[in-house]
Amino acid sequence: MSGTAYTAAELAERFGLGLRGDGAARVRGVATLAQAGAEQLAFLANPKYRAQLADSRAGVVVLREDDAAAHAGTALVARDPYAAFARIAALFEPRPRRAPGIHPSADIDPSAQVDPGAHVGAFVSIGARSRIEAGAVVGPGCVIGEDCVVGAGCELVARVTLVTRVRLGRRVTIHPGAVLGAAGFGLAMEHGRWLNVPQLGGVVVGDDCEIGANTTIDRGALDDTVLEEDVRLDNQIQIGHNVRIGAHTAMAGCSAVAGSAKIGRYCLIGGAAGVLGHLEICDKVVVTAMSLVTHSIREPGEYSSGTPLMDNRSWRKSAARFKQLDAIARRLGARGAD
Repeated sequence: MSGTAYTAAELAERFGLGLRGDGAARVRGVATLAQAGAEQLAFLANPKYRAQLADSRAGVVVLREDDAAAHAGTALVARDPYAAFARIAALFEPRPRRAPGIHPSADIDPSAQVDPGAHVGAFVSIGARSRIEAGAVVGPGCVIGEDCVVGAGCELVARVTLVTRVRLGRRVTIHPGAVLGAAGFGLAMEHGRWLNVPQLGGVVVGDDCEIGANTTIDRGALDDTVLEEDVRLDNQIQIGHNVRIGAHTAMAGCSAVAGSAKIGRYCLIGGAAGVLGHLEICDKVVVTAMSLVTHSIREPGEYSSGTPLMDNRSWRKSAARFKQLDAIARRLGARGAD
């Protein structure tokens, strides 16, 4: 539990929340409804967990107005309890302060520019003509290739690789192992052998994006691969060359987007979902987990594909029947024509 403490009244004023109960109740940390103690704050956003409210020992609970009447203790009332909880929880997240300066082990090309207010960690490599702007943090083991820009306030946590021609906006966070700007998968067949197509574009990442661990974003073939502002990518995602992802879109782990696909704004792509190349997805589309997008989506909404989990014996029977569907459809069509 954090040594920092806030009263319920202080939190209400700071985040514009309603207050019910004891404004002097102190909060030193956050937890779930089931696990919170007397000096911790919890939240209720999903009605599924409403039954836990009566037994919760949380000193303060963030909830909606319609749940406040059912809670005898101190409450902070929010229109969106989960968002309010996220903002409050950030007060208790320990974030190490990285002092400006360049570690002696860093290898920086003479033509590169590092702002005096930036932090460059141990064993970092920065290539020719690259620029690190004020307040940026380049953590240990990162490799910044040629002609890259790390914008003001960015944080490359550790072992991040920007291969070449990668331009990050402001306040971008990239987690360990991510690789941006590697060559896109461009191939041409000539005389029975593959020929690599030069990948001459780059990667452009907008302000306030977050890119998860071991995620890869390929550079474009001619134009750039683009993430607009506030895009959030989970761990182990593959973004192909010349993809464009609209602002405020979020993608869950192990999803993949093939080359030249375009995804709109405010979209949600579920875990392990795939988007085929050269397709377009409009704004405000939800693609559920494990789905495969095989055609462009022109209308907002929720889309799914695949078959639900079943026991293996039943699945084998269903798979055998799938193969017979075309013949059955032909027979039914022939009967209808008679």
